[in-house]
Amino acid sequence: TRYTTTCTARAGGAAPESERVTKMSIMSYNGAAIIAMCGKECVAIASDLRFGINQQQTTAVDMKKIYKIHDHLYVGLSGLATDQATLAQRFKFRHNMYELRESRKMRPETFANLVSTMLYEKRFGPYYAEPIVAGLDASNGYKPFITGMDLIGAMAPTDNFVVCGNNEESLFGVCESMYKPDLEPEELFEVIAQCILAGVNRDCLSGWGGVVHVISKDKVITRTLKGRMD
Repeated sequence: TRYTTTCTARAGGAAPESERVTKMSIMSYNGAAIIAMCGKECVAIASDLRFGINQQQTTAVDMKKIYKIHDHLYVGLSGLATDQATLAQRFKFRHNMYELRESRKMRPETFANLVSTMLYEKRFGPYYAEPIVAGLDASNGYKPFITGMDLIGAMAPTDNFVVCGNNEESLFGVCESMYKPDLEPEELFEVIAQCILAGVNRDCLSGWGGVVHVISKDKVITRTLKGRMD
């Protein structure tokens, strides 16, 4: 759960309302909303742009939460911003070392297993970040691949869509309503853009615009979305 209520015990029974303290999950400290979707020989990944502090202050509205690994592979990170930055650098470093050793780009599924292993290594003191991997497998006819994970690397690959962030319930709801299989790149962009904007509409910890990357075999389309600024 993202919130827990702690009460100060007394000899006479439960603590009064004034002494109850609500604790926040560290995963909600900065706020995030990320969606990845599969299309027909294409895949899309989108995130919001808000960077908040302690759920109360909006510090920036241009925060990067999706990172490019190579032309056909991207990773999105929700959770604590400092751990997002650390993991993004480590993921890129590991891929560069793989490319030097193997003289080829890493397949999305291989990269997802690498990410899962790196997170599980730290399971007793985990990184407070949940990744989403999205890419096209060039060795398998540019087949789309997406998967989500929890903070210790338990993968959940799928062939339709995956979400993560503070408002997963809202994101799942709009994605289930709007998603259709085998969408073309432009159609996929429209669907994922509407999903991210509608999904963050009722969440005060994410939003303030968004960015969408649509990855196809010959190009990557990146577009910035305007959203509510309140």
